[in-house]
Amino acid sequence: MKRLRIRCSALGNIMTAPTAAAAKAGEILSVGAKTYLRKLAREDILGIQPVITSRPMEKGIRLEGEAIMLYNAVFGTAHVKNTERKTDDYLTGECDIAAPMIVDTKCPWSVETFPICAVDAENPLYEWQGRGYMRLWGAESFRVAYCLLDTPDDLIGYENPVAHKVSHIDDRYRVTVIDYPRDAEKEALILAKVDAANAYYAEVIAEFDRTHK
Repeated sequence: MKRLRIRCSALGNIMTAPTAAAAKAGEILSVGAKTYLRKLAREDILGIQPVITSRPMEKGIRLEGEAIMLYNAVFGTAHVKNTERKTDDYLTGECDIAAPMIVDTKCPWSVETFPICAVDAENPLYEWQGRGYMRLWGAESFRVAYCLLDTPDDLIGYENPVAHKVSHIDDRYRVTVIDYPRDAEKEALILAKVDAANAYYAEVIAEFDRTHK
């Protein structure tokens, strides 16, 4: 059976901690992590990967290039979109900006979801994503850059456009960053979780084979 490699963008799904009782019993994976892994197994077995989309997700995809341009304008850099995907025995990922530091841009849906302070920018899913990138690229730091951009008119729908039209605001006020240094202990935890995920994934496949002969 193939070795399961976790996408960096999905790494947070298996990094949640098990309950205290489960951890005491030797469990590494949480209930939520196991649910996610069964979903992956189902998609692999049936050969179907549903496309999940939403207006906020569509905005992020469409404006990825503009987000990098805004970041460059604020920080005086000349970054271009990274197109290289890296894979090792544990992870696979493709970050937005690879050098000289790992940067991943995020496009908030509106002013109401834009973090203005680092404490509001903290997101464990993004943190684990970045820790995966740091391992793959051998980088010592990772930055999440929230870039507030105009929402395309066709995505706004019936919402108040005032919360979505932001280009009149000074560029400096439309980028909030949060940095994460590389952490050997957290990286070791990633490897342990991925190993446990592979063991559980194999169990799910074996159970399917037993019950669907």
